[in-house]
Amino acid sequence: MPGRTTELPKTGFAIEIDGLLKTEFSTKEGAEHGAIELKRRFPMLQIRIFDAFTQSRRDLPA
Repeated sequence: MPGRTTELPKTGFAIEIDGLLKTEFSTKEGAEHGAIELKRRFPMLQIRIFDAFTQSRRDLPA
């Protein structure tokens, strides 16, 4: 089993769940679609999208 990495992605986008970066995506649309699907299935989670280019996090689009 691979170990967990704490490094931020250098390119693309990632989904952050309850403060932990999880899945990486190459496109913004892919990350948003994945995040929206997770939020629909698990509304109690805090889900944000991390943008590696700007090194910023943002909440899901409304």
